[in-house]
Amino acid sequence: MPAANTTVSDQAAQLLDELGVPKQTYRDGELETRTPITGEVIGRVSVSAPSAAHHAIDAAHEAFLRWRKVPAPVRGELIREFGEELRKQKETLAQLVTLETGKILAEGRGEVQEMIDICAFAAGLSRQLHGLTMPSERPNHRLMETWHPLGVTGIITAFNFPVAVWSWNAALALVCGNTLVWKPSEKTPLCALAVAALFQRAAALLGEKDLNTVLIGGREMGQVLVDHPRIPLVSATGSTAMGRQVAPRLAARFARAILELGGNNGAIVCPSADLELTVRAVAFAAMGTAGQRCTTLRRLFVQEEIYERLVEKLKQVYATAVVGDPREERTLVGPLIDESAYRNMMRALDEARSDGGQILGGERLDVKGWEQAFYVSPAIVEMPQQTAVVKRETFAPILYIMRYRELEEAIREHNDVPQGLSSSIFTNDIREAERFLGPEGSDCGIANVNVGTSGAEIGGAFGGEKDTGGGRESGSDAWKAYMRRATNTINYGRELPLAQGIRFEV
Repeated sequence: MPAANTTVSDQAAQLLDELGVPKQTYRDGELETRTPITGEVIGRVSVSAPSAAHHAIDAAHEAFLRWRKVPAPVRGELIREFGEELRKQKETLAQLVTLETGKILAEGRGEVQEMIDICAFAAGLSRQLHGLTMPSERPNHRLMETWHPLGVTGIITAFNFPVAVWSWNAALALVCGNTLVWKPSEKTPLCALAVAALFQRAAALLGEKDLNTVLIGGREMGQVLVDHPRIPLVSATGSTAMGRQVAPRLAARFARAILELGGNNGAIVCPSADLELTVRAVAFAAMGTAGQRCTTLRRLFVQEEIYERLVEKLKQVYATAVVGDPREERTLVGPLIDESAYRNMMRALDEARSDGGQILGGERLDVKGWEQAFYVSPAIVEMPQQTAVVKRETFAPILYIMRYRELEEAIREHNDVPQGLSSSIFTNDIREAERFLGPEGSDCGIANVNVGTSGAEIGGAFGGEKDTGGGRESGSDAWKAYMRRATNTINYGRELPLAQGIRFEV
């Protein structure tokens, strides 16, 4: 980090300068961005005007008409170059992520590493955008499918992963031949400006421009992306409430949506579980990023025979977790993003207490006298049953713990929430593991065995079901969402046989 005697604002300016962000873009605007670490203002960013947004989208469309004709492996070379820029600036960008989000440095570094990893994945993918060849029922005919770019991809990202989620979408969309318009969270615009500068540096090596445009603003800027006829696909990450507004507007104009929304993630601990492994996995999944991950563990179902032992071990771990300045290597839990997040956490704990919950932690902490920052001790809440507050996602470090007797009961309660993102079971019984992974088990898009709910890898498709939105990003065959499929029939004979045996003579 920059020198310890400088202010957080000075540190942010130094990092932005190292990343190549022009000073006027983060000093002279009307939108204040505050660091959760101290609560102080670290940047003032200009908000994009609606007219400028429409102009940017038009420019992105013109760039798409050119970019789609570039061979996919050459497009992959751009992503490879971008990955190299990220490798060079990994530590600097990670520090900026920490300053603007409040996540600890290890997590900031991990987020940038995800960007590097998806660039490597996408560069290889650029030579594998293949379709199928199917046998035709007609002689001397070939039936196949081809994949083509869609157009301008709109990307709306949330504050908690200000750079990684953009990269999951951007790397795939670009190698598929699309261009990008990005609306980052108004809480983390500095990270977006930094990434855009690094990307433009890579694009300039290939003589490209207008492939990625950043639009700064609030809900109204997101609506521009959602409603614009030249954006055939919008990938939006945020709350379920946001998704309920975005989805019908896109559907009204037959545009596509990739929605990554709320996650009220649960885990089941069986009697055969390795308790030491389980405690480590549960503690990080529940406390990491101060509970501000979409994959944070929020609900824990523990078999009654091992309940007391496991909960006691968890309480011991929680008692030793260091909450504080996320720039310090010993810190495990940084601050909440802002006062609104803190108020939501307190309301949830009050409701849980009125439902009979026994609460450990969940108190605001004074860290270095930073009165405008909101540090809290992670909370363990032992609940008599799964009540309304447990079924509702609260974006904070609250872990609700409940007993169960039979696995069927635990799975039923686990699935009895609107969200369906990530889930885990801790067991050494292969039958219990397979039951959880099978059609009668977890109803989530991610189901793990002896692994926490957070920490997804880019090799697998990321996303969830139900109120989580059904979208898939990152690895596997998620690339298909960014392309359109064409089915092709080729007649290389001299006759014209018709499908289904139909005869037509002239």
